[in-house]
Amino acid sequence: MAFMAHTDALLSRARQELSDGQLTAAQATCLEVLGSHEQHPGALEVLGEVLCAAGRYQDAVRVFNALTLMQPQVALHWQNLGTVLRPTGPQAQRQALAAFERALQLGPPNAGLLYNLGVLQMDQLEYGAAYPALRDAAALAPLHATFRWAYAQCCLDMAREAEALEALEDWQRLQAMTVDILVLIALQLLILGAMQLAQPAVQMLEANPPPAGRAALRWAAILERLHRLDEARAILERVQRSDPDLDHDPERLLLSAVVAERLGDNRHAQVQLRAALGRSQQPLLRHKLLFPLARVCDALGQHEAAFDTAQEAHRSQLAFLARVQRAHSAEQSQIWTLTGQSAAAADIAAWDAAGPAPQDSPIFVVGFPRSGTTLIEQVLDAHPGLTSMDEQPFMLRAVAEVAQCGTDYPRELGKLSEPELDRIRAAYWTRVSKRVQFAHGRRLVDKNPINIIVLPLIRRLFPRAPIVLLIRHPCDTLLSCLLQDFRAPGLAAVCADLPTLATTYARVFDWWYAQDPRLRELSYEMRYEQLTADFNAEVHRLAEFLQLPWHEAMLTPATRARAKGFINTPSYAQVLTPVTTYSVGRWKPYRDHFTDALPALMPWIERWGYGLE
Repeated sequence: MAFMAHTDALLSRARQELSDGQLTAAQATCLEVLGSHEQHPGALEVLGEVLCAAGRYQDAVRVFNALTLMQPQVALHWQNLGTVLRPTGPQAQRQALAAFERALQLGPPNAGLLYNLGVLQMDQLEYGAAYPALRDAAALAPLHATFRWAYAQCCLDMAREAEALEALEDWQRLQAMTVDILVLIALQLLILGAMQLAQPAVQMLEANPPPAGRAALRWAAILERLHRLDEARAILERVQRSDPDLDHDPERLLLSAVVAERLGDNRHAQVQLRAALGRSQQPLLRHKLLFPLARVCDALGQHEAAFDTAQEAHRSQLAFLARVQRAHSAEQSQIWTLTGQSAAAADIAAWDAAGPAPQDSPIFVVGFPRSGTTLIEQVLDAHPGLTSMDEQPFMLRAVAEVAQCGTDYPRELGKLSEPELDRIRAAYWTRVSKRVQFAHGRRLVDKNPINIIVLPLIRRLFPRAPIVLLIRHPCDTLLSCLLQDFRAPGLAAVCADLPTLATTYARVFDWWYAQDPRLRELSYEMRYEQLTADFNAEVHRLAEFLQLPWHEAMLTPATRARAKGFINTPSYAQVLTPVTTYSVGRWKPYRDHFTDALPALMPWIERWGYGLE
């Protein structure tokens, strides 16, 4: 009895030492027990946990494997074996999966088991299996920060952004919050465009920044998104000096390239990206490196390399989407489905044209992606009477709410009752309030290029809202889209190649101009080329259309963007630079690649008075 009591006391001490992070002491205590009882299951279990905490996964595998042989009916041993097998490399993932499955056969699932299983399945890009595992892990332990982060990450990767945001809305209540998880949650919130939610996490990290390792890398990624480039570069240089294991890590190389590109060192960025591609282990994730490499090659004047790299990036991205999100073709995207029907003239005539007053309605900025909408957003956001919320799919969600009312969109919008319209508007403003804070008297700028395809709903909900339509040379627009990594699966599908882009572009504008003229009232067309050539005059004309009192800040959008700090748009890095005509005619070195795209584009090139020379 005395021996057992002494052993129990030692094991209790070892667990406390493990909990306190005293790994060397905990290991010594476990070995003391095993010196008297070399197959003591409790001592082996704690020793395995100590080795795992120390990153000695191969040693931990041997310990937990021995436990599964000693006590094959204990589910926890199999769970622990799978947990330590997972980080040992791709070859061990199949064994880890088998261990987790055995644990599930032996007992009811627990949150830790489901978390480790789900993360393993994400590593294998098996998101259909990972999603329910991580959802259930978060449900079983709703306040566990790591489990909630993993569930949100799975949702984010699957383009279930509303669910990801819902999973993170109460992140400040979560428990077991380490700096490693805090930096991941902050980065997720920024990717989701939820700066208000992210701000407290950023402030906590500013007060106690991660000193080294992968957490420091991710803190640098956050600083880059906040345009604090010098700070991000300093952290990257420190990590490179202090952690040789990360010197050739693809994540570090990619981030170093992004910062170098933004600081104008495209050659260094190219070297870093090519090194990262050489180290990349997952073919379906190569597009994360290939898209920035294509843009860097373009900036360096290496046009053929840029085009070939962009094509490879799209192939990788579409293969990833097919695996992870079961993505559809361009024809099945919302861009195509929502431009398949028009609002009926007779139905429009029955609409109540009153609706909210102009000052109570958003200003919508729309266009085909990469047409200059972000520049106009920053111009308007600089005005003291306006506030922008960056790109959010709130009007697209409102389309789904129309369908829930039993209304055929867009042909039966007139059937929506006033209470239904009020409810849909209220839901829209509720979502907006979670993204931006309004000072008294300010109006909202809703900039999302894709809102061009929901014109009928904009007019039904906000009949007196002004709409600003950005137009840019179709070839420049398409080239910019081809070089861009779009997260939205539907947008990625239509950007697969230039012919698909051209067909989609023509379809969108065919649809826009085919709508009943009443829907395009209060809309204003701006040309990107005229805007960049005569910025002062064009911004004055825009202010007149919107009936805004003039404010000089509208002429310095880059200053406003730097002051704002965070911009959630694919072109967030570009709006910090002064307005120039640099991007006008950017497509011309790629002209030979546009042969199959031009037939669809020529009607619009001619309609708007553009040329090919």
